[in-house]
Amino acid sequence: MLELNGVNSAYGRAHILFDLSLAANRGEVVVLLGRNGAGKSTTLKTLIGLLRPLSGEISFDGRRIERLEAYQIARLGLGYVPEERRIFTDLSVMENLEVGRQPPRAGAPQWTPEKLFGLFPNLAGMRERRGAHMSGGEQQMLTIARTLMGNPRAILLDEPSEGLAPVIVEQMANTILELKQEGLCVLLSEQNLHFANLVADRAYIIEKGHIRYQGTMAELAANEQIRATYLSL
Repeated sequence: MLELNGVNSAYGRAHILFDLSLAANRGEVVVLLGRNGAGKSTTLKTLIGLLRPLSGEISFDGRRIERLEAYQIARLGLGYVPEERRIFTDLSVMENLEVGRQPPRAGAPQWTPEKLFGLFPNLAGMRERRGAHMSGGEQQMLTIARTLMGNPRAILLDEPSEGLAPVIVEQMANTILELKQEGLCVLLSEQNLHFANLVADRAYIIEKGHIRYQGTMAELAANEQIRATYLSL
């Protein structure tokens, strides 16, 4: 569903991603692990078209997208939840959801506000609450719900567990597993190895813009040397 081959990306003269390759399939949760500054967010921004790669190929559902604009990629059915959340704080929960609405999409689950309230029960009781009056965890749920209103076939989640209370982290993990059951392709960036273990099938580890490791979560759990080298603080 998602594939990067030999991708290089930069901010001006600062080269960030070096010949990066990874893939994620339909109905699979893949996590990109790494420390702060490793290149995780840059990878997702390159995928969604917010940063155009210097070279390399990016494919989404068999179509090359590395030269498309971000809005064109979104219209193909790739959803993106940024680390900064970026909800509309002056709009209500329902109004935020309406902003994200797109027509039903072939090969993708169809989302409605009521279906999303089933996925995020915390939001169901605050339909008219403005975004500015929500907690960080509630804003994170709303950001994901708004993205799902676009009926994506794949979704990118940038640090979905960051700054959340443990009980909300558990709810977020359950949400991601439900998205997998819906058949979505989920690619997330994370520093939280515990959270990744709850949700992911496979992992890539990125360090200084290079992929240093790839394997199943079970293989990573059994490899203490890799965890100590690339993930310990």
